[in-house]
Amino acid sequence: MTEGTARLRQPSMADVARTAGVSAQTVSRALRGSPNVNPETKRRVLAAVDQIGYRFNSAARALSSGRSHTIGLVLLASGGYYSRSAVTAGVEAAAGEAGYAVSIATIAALDTGLMERSLSKLAGQGVDGFVIAVPLISVTPKMEDITRDIPTVTLDGSRTAGARVLGIDQQEAGRVATQHLLDLGHRQVWHISGPDEWIEARQRRQGWQECLAAAGIEAPPPLEGDWSPDSGYRQGQIIAMIPDVTAVFVASDEMAFGVIRALRERGRSVPDDVSIVSVDDIALAAYGSPPLTTVRQDFYRYGAAAVALLLRGDDAGVDESVVTASLSVRASTAPPRSG
Repeated sequence: MTEGTARLRQPSMADVARTAGVSAQTVSRALRGSPNVNPETKRRVLAAVDQIGYRFNSAARALSSGRSHTIGLVLLASGGYYSRSAVTAGVEAAAGEAGYAVSIATIAALDTGLMERSLSKLAGQGVDGFVIAVPLISVTPKMEDITRDIPTVTLDGSRTAGARVLGIDQQEAGRVATQHLLDLGHRQVWHISGPDEWIEARQRRQGWQECLAAAGIEAPPPLEGDWSPDSGYRQGQIIAMIPDVTAVFVASDEMAFGVIRALRERGRSVPDDVSIVSVDDIALAAYGSPPLTTVRQDFYRYGAAAVALLLRGDDAGVDESVVTASLSVRASTAPPRSG
C-alpha cells in the first residue's frame, strides 16, 4: 500500500492482519477480547493497529460485543415440517421474551459448504449467537473457527469444539419404543430408520439394536427412509410382504403414517396384524387412524431451551436433556395375535 493510497481510505482490518502477520479473523478476535487469542498475538495486533492508525468501526464493535440483540438460527429445509416449525417457534418466542430478534438461514441439504456459507452470512450480520438445528455429523475447520468466536448451541446436530450441545437421548428413545413392543409379547421388532447421515437416525437405530440384543434377539436388517411419509410408504410395502412381521419401530411419525397406509393396502391391519410405534408425537399423531403410539419430543420447548442455554453462557460442551423419552401409548400397538 503506497502513501498516496493510504490517504484515499481508512486502514482496514485486512491491513491490520497483513501488518501483524495474522488472519483477519484473528484480528477480529483480538479486538473483541476473545480468550482464544494468546497474549503475544494480541500484542502484535494492537501494535499493528497503532502503527497504521486503524479505527475499529463503532457499529461493528457494537455488533461484535453482544449488542446486536439478534440470534442466528440455522435450519435444514428437509427432515420434518412439524419439528422444524416447532423448533423455530420455540426459538423465536424465547428470543422475543429476552429482547432478541432471530435471523434464520435455511440450508437445502446436509452439506458442509452450505453450512459454512450460512454461518458466515449470519456472522456478517453481527449475530450475538447461533442456534444450529442441522444434524451434520462432520464439521469443518471454518465452522469450528466461526463457532469458537460466536456463542453457539447445537440441537442434536453439528458438534463443534466451541459449541454447547443440547441433546435429547435418542438412543433411549429407540430403546423405549422397542421395549414397549417386546413387553407386549412381540418376539421380533423390525425398524424403519431415518437417513444414515442424520445423528438422530443413527442413535435411534442404535437404541433399537441394543434393546433387542439385551433381550437375546438378533436384529433384522433395518430399512432406511428419508423422514417423509412417502419413504415410509415405500418401506411399508416391503414390510407388508414379510408375513412374520408383527411389530415395527418407525423412526418418525410422518414415516409411520406412510407405513400404515402401505400395510392396509396389502390387507395387513394395524395393530391387529402389525403393531407400529414411532418417534416425535407431532400434533397429528393422536388423530391418525389408528392414533399412533409414539415417543414424545417437545420441539417447541426444545427450541426455547436452546435460547435459554445460549443466553445463560455456560461453559462449552454442556449436555442437557430437556425432554425425556416418554412414551405416549395409543391404539397403533397391541399384543400379537395368538398363534
